[in-house]
Amino acid sequence: MQRMVIHVALGDITQLTVDAIVNPANSLGIMENGAARTIKVEGGDEIEVEARSCAPIAVGAAVITGAGQLWCKAVIHAPTMEEPGMKIGVENVRRATRAALLAAGRNSYETIAFPGMGTGTGQVPYDEAARAMVDELRAHRMPQPSTIWLLATNHDMIYAFEDALRLASMP
Repeated sequence: MQRMVIHVALGDITQLTVDAIVNPANSLGIMENGAARTIKVEGGDEIEVEARSCAPIAVGAAVITGAGQLWCKAVIHAPTMEEPGMKIGVENVRRATRAALLAAGRNSYETIAFPGMGTGTGQVPYDEAARAMVDELRAHRMPQPSTIWLLATNHDMIYAFEDALRLASMP
C-alpha cells in the first residue's frame, strides 16, 4: 500500500490548489469564526449557504460543498463542535479528522489540506490537536487521500505538527 505523504506549511489554507480543504465546522454550518470565516470570506457566501442546507451535521460526520471562488475543488465540512463558539475536547478533533479523511476517500480526493482542527474557537491545545490529527492520519487505511497538507497560520502550530509527526515515526 502506498504511504500517505504529509506536508507541514505555514500559510493560508484558502490559497492552496488541492482537491479539497477541510473546514473545522460546527454542526449548524455557520461559518463565522476562525478558519471557517476565512474560507467563507475568500470563497464566497455560497459555501456557507450550501453547508447550512446540510445541517445539522454531527461531530464525527462530514459533508462536502462546492468551493466557490477558492482554488480547491471542494470544501469538506467536518464539525468539531455542535454550536459556534463552543470549547471542545481533543476527542472531537479526532472524530472530525477521521470524518474528513473518510469523506475525502469516498470522493477519491488525492490531495487535501487541514488547518489545526479545534485549536481556535475550540481551544484545544496545539500539541494535543496535532497528536490527535496525526494519529488519525496514520490510522487511515483508504488509498485516498494520498497527500495531506497540514497548514498553520502561526509557528507554534507548525512546531506542534512537526513534533507530532516526529513522535509518530518513532518505533
